[in-house]
Amino acid sequence: MSMAETLKISSQGRGLPLVFIHGWGLNSGVWQPSVEVLKEYFEVITVDLPGFGANLEHSLFPYTLAEIATLIQGSVAKPAVYIGWSLGGLVASEIALNFPKQVKALITVASSPCFVEQENWLGIKPNVLTLFHRQLAEDTTKTINNFLKIQAMGSPHLRHDIKLLRELVMGFPQPTKTTLDESLKLLTTVDQRESLAQISIPFLRLYGKLDGLVPRKAIAAITALSPNSNVVIFEQASHAPFISHPEAFIETVTTWLAPLDRRIDG
Repeated sequence: MSMAETLKISSQGRGLPLVFIHGWGLNSGVWQPSVEVLKEYFEVITVDLPGFGANLEHSLFPYTLAEIATLIQGSVAKPAVYIGWSLGGLVASEIALNFPKQVKALITVASSPCFVEQENWLGIKPNVLTLFHRQLAEDTTKTINNFLKIQAMGSPHLRHDIKLLRELVMGFPQPTKTTLDESLKLLTTVDQRESLAQISIPFLRLYGKLDGLVPRKAIAAITALSPNSNVVIFEQASHAPFISHPEAFIETVTTWLAPLDRRIDG
């Protein structure tokens, strides 16, 4: 179990609480450009996964999705909208599944209920993740840099996106090899496909059409598993639409939340 009962979280602004959860290998710094805008309208809460960013010292054993979900929900400790990117989408979905009364709405960004390619399922080729595991043992910084390149691949402004992601992330201490390896195992092993239909709260799924990690052709298959969810695809974006297309990302999120915000507060 964990060393402490709660994680460090950051809260800015007032209004409907939005909880942002980052992806593998990075930290809550990635959300900074979005936070700066959204904090004018909402209470924006960012949380680093155990062993990452501000929670670098927070060890978690076993490093499971259920443990992480319980820890984040307990740290936020109030009903909120959960927004998860990539691996963070799995975490946010797990919170929605396990603590439905604590989740007012769910937004996943460039995420999949099953990231690894399998029979009749499109995803990341297993050998790519195996290679990342192997590289982590040799050079963590190089592995993270390679991963940043993959995330921006396909973006019309590739270099700008990689540079911005790196700058935002490097403001925090870097995770240990153990944390990176344990959290990468989640991307490799978690399969929420059968659970997705149980999510009955308002659910928005955002994708980049040029994403190399969540293939465009997988989107229809995910929709079939969650027919009541809403879907928006950013035509020119890759794996990090909030970095490559911040205005479109923020407009999409705020527009979708507007009727929900009134319904929740009223």
